[in-house]
Amino acid sequence: MSGHFHAVVWIDHHEARIFYFNASDANEIVVRPKDPVRHIHHKANSIGSGHASEDYAYLQHVTDALADAGAILITGPAGEKKVLVDHIGHAAPALKSKIKGVETLGHPTDGELLALARKFFKDDHQEPPRVN
Repeated sequence: MSGHFHAVVWIDHHEARIFYFNASDANEIVVRPKDPVRHIHHKANSIGSGHASEDYAYLQHVTDALADAGAILITGPAGEKKVLVDHIGHAAPALKSKIKGVETLGHPTDGELLALARKFFKDDHQEPPRVN
């Protein structure tokens, strides 16, 4: 992607914001599902849970966007971050070992998200291998 080793993703059902970054620079990727999920409430005496099924194409696009990361922090406000971790475990098992943390996080600005990620990885000084 950008030559940065670290990546942070903030994800919910409506979008995923992914940043590849270092201490002074960042590159952003935004992934959105084809049809954003609307909140569905369970109705008494109805069949099914009332929850929409997961958008696996969306999760795969996010997984693909994270493929070049050396270390990943996954964040978000609700359960979609766990769904992403599970999807990565099934679809890209080698990538799952690069997930270094999963944090609950409301709706941060891009600056707040990057500040959190830089603090999370502050002692991890790894950089991508140089290509000659």
